[in-house]
Amino acid sequence: MIAEETLKEALRKNKLRSETFGNLEYLRFTDDFKEVPRGTLLFKDNILWGYPHIGRIFQLTTGIPEQFQAPFWVEEKVDGYNVRVFMHEGEIYALTRGGYVCAFSTDRVLDFIDPVFFEENPDLVLCMEVAGPENPYVEESPPYVKEDVKFFLFDIMQKNRQGFLPYREKLRLIEKYNLPSVERYGLYTPKQIEDLKALLRRLNEEKREGVVLKEDSERDKRVKYITSYANLNDIRITSLNMLGIPADYYTNRLLRLALFIEEEGLEKTQELFRELGEAFLSGLFQACKMAREEGKVRRVFRCKFRKRENALIFMEQMKHASVHIQVNQLSLRQEGEFWLLEFEKVFLNMTGLLGHLLKGGSLID
Repeated sequence: MIAEETLKEALRKNKLRSETFGNLEYLRFTDDFKEVPRGTLLFKDNILWGYPHIGRIFQLTTGIPEQFQAPFWVEEKVDGYNVRVFMHEGEIYALTRGGYVCAFSTDRVLDFIDPVFFEENPDLVLCMEVAGPENPYVEESPPYVKEDVKFFLFDIMQKNRQGFLPYREKLRLIEKYNLPSVERYGLYTPKQIEDLKALLRRLNEEKREGVVLKEDSERDKRVKYITSYANLNDIRITSLNMLGIPADYYTNRLLRLALFIEEEGLEKTQELFRELGEAFLSGLFQACKMAREEGKVRRVFRCKFRKRENALIFMEQMKHASVHIQVNQLSLRQEGEFWLLEFEKVFLNMTGLLGHLLKGGSLID
């Protein structure tokens, strides 16, 4: 449980806020606060703890012996967004990492999870990655999800308890309830670094994001490691809105890219340098073209809902998500058994600066 004094202090400092979604009412930690992680939710009867931060290693050769004291499980890190799925008073909800009930994920989760799981395990929380080209949050998606979205389980938590179910118990539940899961590559020892490198080279060639390593021990130590492809792709995708991204986002990815190539012994070819330059410039050229022709820099998203009202709720959620991004609904129409929502995100910082410069404005640097 969370100490009463901690709750009072969090309320005073505006780190704990009241939220609603339909008839659901709860308190949400907006940031990490003392021992409580961001995204932790409080209901009348229980607590849903926020998903903890996981460290990232930049080198396998030195990182594995430094981080692990026992064998560790290796799983794919899927390129999507994180949700926690749970049942409350007979209804199933999906939370974002920050602790908001996501109208889109909640609308679609039962396409992938049998509700019998929660009927028989009401105290469990499924930690899942939502990925695919028709998700409403991130531009990237795994190469094997060609349309719409899919849900992938990677951890299971319990209400009122921090931490995760033991790995083998998770595997048992995945098999029993046929839960969709991230790809699992088995149990490695800290001495199998070369085997792990070979796996990462393959994942890099397959254009996958990377892996999460989970120690097979009581302390359950975890770290993640990312492929060079994912670092290049992150730069390529976000350069359209470069002004809206912190500078260390790019320096971190450049460093990770260089260290991956160095450690894996990959060739430092002219093609690599060309790809890196293109990753930065392609988005900027596209942004300039948009600003000149449309008067705004934007990206269009489309996603499918089972219920029209959930699409409308989702749009209201998105409109209040960021002061730096303007969200506009473009269309909402029924296609077969789904409601297809199309909307745009207008990147205000990029739009404003390019509009100023293209009109002949000056900058002091």
